[in-house]
Amino acid sequence: MPTTALIVIACIAAVIVLIVATVLGVRAYRRHRMTRALARRGKDQVHYAFIINPSKPQAAGLREHIEGFCRHKKLTQVEFIDTQLDKDGRECALEALDHGADVLIAVGGDGTVRTVASVVSGTRHTLGIIPIGTGNLFARNMGIPIDDVDAALTVATSHGSRQVDMGRLSLLDQPQEENGHAFLIIAGIGFDALMIGDTDPQLKKNISWLAYFVSGFRHLFSPKYRGTITLTGTDGEIHSSTSVAFRTFLAGNCGQIPMVSLMPEATYDDGLLDFELIDTSGGIIGWANLFGDMVHQTMTGKPSQSPLSTNSTLDQIQGISAEITLERKALAQVDGDIVGETKHLRFDVEHQALRVRVPQLGEPGSAGIGASSSSALR
Repeated sequence: MPTTALIVIACIAAVIVLIVATVLGVRAYRRHRMTRALARRGKDQVHYAFIINPSKPQAAGLREHIEGFCRHKKLTQVEFIDTQLDKDGRECALEALDHGADVLIAVGGDGTVRTVASVVSGTRHTLGIIPIGTGNLFARNMGIPIDDVDAALTVATSHGSRQVDMGRLSLLDQPQEENGHAFLIIAGIGFDALMIGDTDPQLKKNISWLAYFVSGFRHLFSPKYRGTITLTGTDGEIHSSTSVAFRTFLAGNCGQIPMVSLMPEATYDDGLLDFELIDTSGGIIGWANLFGDMVHQTMTGKPSQSPLSTNSTLDQIQGISAEITLERKALAQVDGDIVGETKHLRFDVEHQALRVRVPQLGEPGSAGIGASSSSALR
């Protein structure tokens, strides 16, 4: 073989050896960096605090299930704090933060989630949710698995999270907790609070959220409420209406409840609340019309009344805050928890104040943030 050919072959071989050596060296360097990163990560374990409502029937067995899940996932910094009659989710959350928890996981219904979230909101900590309540409305709206504990645990101990709004209801005529009563789903006064407050707990355990309808039937013909509503709109302008009559007034951060789209445009991270004023007249006919309105907007996905309605009012508008002064006291609720009677109250929103563990990071679909005109609410 000619000398020139031998030189060419030798050069090619040298280049191949150099390329292989470079590739192997890069891979070795990457493995080294990964090993160091994993070592650092092992020393920087996340501290999880599971706040459990022991009154739920499945709570006892669920704690053992969670412990087994954490052992399998090699989560070593884990603690459990039980709510009690004199120690609600808020007190438990404060205790967890005092212990150095990074992620506070509410194991319970919407009430437990709400009280834990009220402490996590406005901090650098994160809220996780294992839903075991009756409605689990906030978990449903966030896409968190309802009937799969392992799936919910996987979400709660993952790194996918989202910033969401926190609503606040302040009872201005009563001593109250600092910054008012937090809510993540819907707060309201009037008929909805009467319905929630009068629901039979045992019936609720037996037939779940359908028990609310049984209670609601008893209050269909309760007297209406009347008062002045002052609303700060999306543009910052203030609109006030006097002597407004209604059966219930709602402020929503999320609008989906089982089988019904109560507030089709409600978005949990837009910095707005969806206000809804509901009224009926004409006895049973008015309530039947209102039911038709709910079905209509659930089917259309738009906050509008059925064209067949004649004896119902379903006014909806978005805004930053609403203040109401009533002629007589009305019962108030936040996320299904009764907070007392009031004649003077205010709804506010804290924009993206709460970080929540969710299944994915993708932006949710939005039905828009424009306001739906309402003469009564303006």
